[in-house]
Amino acid sequence: MIIVLFGQPHSGKTTIARKLLDDQSWNIDGDELRKLFKNKNFTREGRIQNLNRASDIAYYMNSLGSDIILSLIYPFKEARDYLNSLTDDIKWIYLIYEGERGREEYHIKDFEIPDDNEKALHLNTTELTPEECTEAIKKYMYDN
Repeated sequence: MIIVLFGQPHSGKTTIARKLLDDQSWNIDGDELRKLFKNKNFTREGRIQNLNRASDIAYYMNSLGSDIILSLIYPFKEARDYLNSLTDDIKWIYLIYEGERGREEYHIKDFEIPDDNEKALHLNTTELTPEECTEAIKKYMYDN
């Protein structure tokens, strides 16, 4: 299974991914992936290239039997559609934070919020603790 935690910077993606990790799973984090591949292109095209690279890696690792947790922004439907074209074994979790956490200058202005057709679980990390989010995700993973 591939679990995708996505949303604006500082919405809780990495924190929640770390809580979901176990001996059978791997986390691919957007910040770490950019460091590894030295991708400093933050244009729409650069972001999509980075996201598609993460999708390809996740798909490959999942095909070898590993559960993958992706913690990346995934702001564009085009990039989400690309991952969906690779496999059906995905759970999308959209994290929303309403407030300030100090990284608002990195927010994506043209972020495409998932609609009902994308079947993503929406969690408001303003109201829920990381532990509550983790429990909601585990329930969502096994009830759907």
